Amino acid sequence: MAVCARLCGVGPARGCRRRGAAREQRRGGAGDSEPDTDTDPEEAGGGGTEDEEAAERIEGGRPAPHAAEAGTAGRAPLSLLELPPELLVQIFGSLPGTDLPSLARVCTTFRRILRTDTIWRRRCREEYGVCENLRKLEITGVSCRDVYAKLLHRYRHILGLWQPDIGPYGGLLNVVVDGLFIIGWMYLPPHDPHVDDPMRFKPLFRIHLMERKCATVECMYGHKGPHNGHIQIVKKDEFSTKCNQTDHHRMSGGRQEEFRTWLREEWGRTLEDIFHEHMQELILMKFIYTSQYDNCLTYRRIYLPPSSPDDLIRPGLFKGTYGSHGLEIVMLSFHGKKAKGTKITGDPNIPAGQQTVEIDLAHPLQLPDIENLRDFSELSRIVLEVQEQVRREEQEEEQRQEEDDRSQQAASQPAAKPLGGEGAEGEETAAGAEGTTQNKAPASQPFVLPMGVISRNEDYPRTCRICFYGTGLIAGHGFTSPERTPGVFVLFDDDRFGFIWLELKSFSLYSRIKVSFQNAEAPSREAFDEMLKNIQSLAT
Repeated sequence: MAVCARLCGVGPARGCRRRGAAREQRRGGAGDSEPDTDTDPEEAGGGGTEDEEAAERIEGGRPAPHAAEAGTAGRAPLSLLELPPELLVQIFGSLPGTDLPSLARVCTTFRRILRTDTIWRRRCREEYGVCENLRKLEITGVSCRDVYAKLLHRYRHILGLWQPDIGPYGGLLNVVVDGLFIIGWMYLPPHDPHVDDPMRFKPLFRIHLMERKCATVECMYGHKGPHNGHIQIVKKDEFSTKCNQTDHHRMSGGRQEEFRTWLREEWGRTLEDIFHEHMQELILMKFIYTSQYDNCLTYRRIYLPPSSPDDLIRPGLFKGTYGSHGLEIVMLSFHGKKAKGTKITGDPNIPAGQQTVEIDLAHPLQLPDIENLRDFSELSRIVLEVQEQVRREEQEEEQRQEEDDRSQQAASQPAAKPLGGEGAEGEETAAGAEGTTQNKAPASQPFVLPMGVISRNEDYPRTCRICFYGTGLIAGHGFTSPERTPGVFVLFDDDRFGFIWLELKSFSLYSRIKVSFQNAEAPSREAFDEMLKNIQSLAT
């Protein structure tokens, strides 16, 4: 009743138009106040021939006459129904498209006006960024309302970032509105070891509206052009794709030609160029494993990490070097005194979804001078001392926690909090946070890798801002015997950092992925943390 009163613009003295049909008949407006129960955006504004003709008059700048206008001369309109149709088009066009079906239920006048394509053209532009000349759609007989309801609104839930379930390898899919298409782009790191090069991407599927009936899904995998595909939204934050014509993925030269083509695209080289036998085995294994899916995949939503003014650098996605496995995508996020690097793409040793590195922001490292830094044993001594310090602090914290638990169990009444207890903890946290903030922009210092440390990319920065103690995850093939080992996190600048794996005597260089991803922000910090936990549990 309240909604009806607001839409009809009546006050308590006049009553509701929908309940006053006799009064509307006397004013000539009875036919325009019949309710409509359709709530689907696809049907919002649906109507008969008269409605289409009226909409055409509105679209062409010749407003359709309204019976209620006859009694409004000489006074301000008291109802939306008394406003000129072209003004209602402007008002309705400013509302979210998801609200328009409810508006169409109010009366047939609103439903008729909602057939005006100007309204839906504006919603396509403002909500989904469709900047194409939508008037060209008239040639194909597809309206802007069809584009909104049957394409954009229907598939809105798959827009954003996703991680495909491809065993340990994972991936990064970005689904975007591109003109009058919805396209799923698979993002690939640059060829190893060029970590600073831009990302590569290729289309896996696209959705578009060929006719008024429904949207068409096409698989883009392979080299024979688009072909028939299918998309199913499994549940919230999960969907799957299926190719219905996998023969389009095959090449005339058989698997050998497919492998050589894949190798050039994936690694930018031929098998003869790769002399390392173990690397050849890893590459062949990845081709065999990934090609069996034939673009029939399940995707799970991922979010970009939320940022805070206290973060060491802006969190986000980075590409990093991982030895014989090539370049992989890692998500850097901050969690109080910790920073975490989570794999979005992975390998048979450490699969996608696992936390590859963890940085202890409460324990910065003071590197020795440049000459002593070349000595690996000196750097190892410094890191192991900090590791022992961290272990002692963790043991003391566990003992304090056990004592607190015993005290709470022994007390018959709720014990008063010790004076300064919570405050001391708060002061310690504040001090740690202050220390982290103070370490945010220190003066640069010379940096060089110690002798014996292997780096895939020798073109790493020779100055750094600050270093922290951290741990890196290592494991055998098939993620066997996983273990966290000590290492050094090296911050070079706002877009690059590195990690020295002490036990492996290797160095990984990471560079920021400078792509502006849409529809990828987490709705809350809790939602992001839950996403991280889910992808790690799936990897395990």
